[in-house]
Amino acid sequence: MSGLRRRARVAGAVVAAALVALTAACAVGPSQRPPVAVVGADGVAPPPPPPTSTAPASALPQPGPMRPTIRLTDCTADTLGSLGNPAQAGGVALRVECGDVTVPTDPTRRGHGVTRIGVTVTSATDAPRDRPPLLVVGDSGTDPSARHGTLLATQVSAAVLGGYQVIGLDRRGSGSDLLDCSPEDARLGILDGDPAAPGAALDQVLAAVLEDARSVVQDCYLTEPDTLTTYSTAGTAADVEQIREDLGVDRLSAIGIGDGATALTLWASAHPTSVGRLVLDGPPDPAAAEPDVTETRAAAAEQSFDAFAAACTASGTCPLGADPRATVTDLLQTLRTRPLPAADGRRLTAGVTVTALVATLGEPRSWPALTTALADAGRGAPEGTLALLDSVLGREGRFDSALATACNDTNRRLTPPDVAGLVTRWSGAYPLFGAPLATRLLACAPWPAGAGLPSPGPVPGAPPMLVLGAAHDPRVGADSVRRAAGALTTARLVTWQGTGTGSYPRTPCVTGVVDRMLVQGEMPRADTVCPP
Repeated sequence: MSGLRRRARVAGAVVAAALVALTAACAVGPSQRPPVAVVGADGVAPPPPPPTSTAPASALPQPGPMRPTIRLTDCTADTLGSLGNPAQAGGVALRVECGDVTVPTDPTRRGHGVTRIGVTVTSATDAPRDRPPLLVVGDSGTDPSARHGTLLATQVSAAVLGGYQVIGLDRRGSGSDLLDCSPEDARLGILDGDPAAPGAALDQVLAAVLEDARSVVQDCYLTEPDTLTTYSTAGTAADVEQIREDLGVDRLSAIGIGDGATALTLWASAHPTSVGRLVLDGPPDPAAAEPDVTETRAAAAEQSFDAFAAACTASGTCPLGADPRATVTDLLQTLRTRPLPAADGRRLTAGVTVTALVATLGEPRSWPALTTALADAGRGAPEGTLALLDSVLGREGRFDSALATACNDTNRRLTPPDVAGLVTRWSGAYPLFGAPLATRLLACAPWPAGAGLPSPGPVPGAPPMLVLGAAHDPRVGADSVRRAAGALTTARLVTWQGTGTGSYPRTPCVTGVVDRMLVQGEMPRADTVCPP
């Protein structure tokens, strides 16, 4: 494994969620409706009539049969059980198979070792083995493991499962190759670096965070001396081409979420003739650099919180009161002086609470649990909020892999004076998230600076690509998605006026547009807008 520290693959460890569907129609051109997050009742509604397409079906490659060389074993019961045995949205019985693929440990230095990353294949139980594949590549900060593909397969329509087998892929450092190298106290120290703590001197706070960051790098280098710089979005792009070959298809169709969409764009740039039907769901602007990337994220998180607060108060029985922002602000201020201890020895601090917010705001299905957890914390019970962090800091948490990917994707290293200026400016502009996210920029300061994220360019030789953007995505701002789409020669942008990391398949409008592209080969008109 070339020094990779592995754990046994867990095919899925997320809470099952039913497809959130709203009866809505698609609009074309600028929308006058305000971007409001709406969470509707569970259920499946028929997609709205398709908007007229200006791209003929022949412009998109036909999906080809899959002839994999990957050894697969049935893991249906374990995988679906770990997801809570969700009912598939289209009522299709599912079969799940698990395996792994061998990739170069360092894609830039072939011949210097290999590693294995996990794969899941989820299909209708009666699907032929050669049904075309649809790869799913998750976001490094939300769900970068193969289980994301299986979860998505429980949410897509019967039409998609009738045309594809859904392939989940572990990104490096996740799933069966979980990166777990940093000291727990150093992780928490980075998260708890709080310039707003009463009596805290900013230079001392930043010095402490930098020392914890050095501890992370030191320990991870002891564990991963030859591989630490290989956890990157560019590495994932190389893995996509490898799995295409292992699946035995000439052209690969895929869905990428967040920086998983960036990985697909990089892959398409390097292998345009291998590209099938691509959906880029919430891609960040690949040309953006730090600290602009983090400032965009801080602004997006503030907007997402406002959408979360509006949804809560609109219910008429919001546990956070008439002003959820004021309630959460007061809670954070209390935690800065009196962290809440839990029975298992953990403590709920202001920094940990902000992390729980960032981790949860992008999934509206989790908002009821977030609301309850914050209200309970206000009454002195921290367990609910701490539980929201299991996906980040728990046994299968993504903290280390997300940090490694973020640091390897940029060659910019900020100093404490740089960050001090950002803390001062962002505290007022982004009151909940500005200062904490600025402080965490120091986590990459001691990280070895490599080449950073390469530019994919306009990818002119690839087929038309569908780009999805949410009005409020706490990971990626809407403007960033528009710039990413504008940089691609063949991209068509669809904007969803809702809140979430990943827009598909959240509403009938978004689902209808994507399904027609994947199944029928029909592209929407430019500037399509889907209501919340």
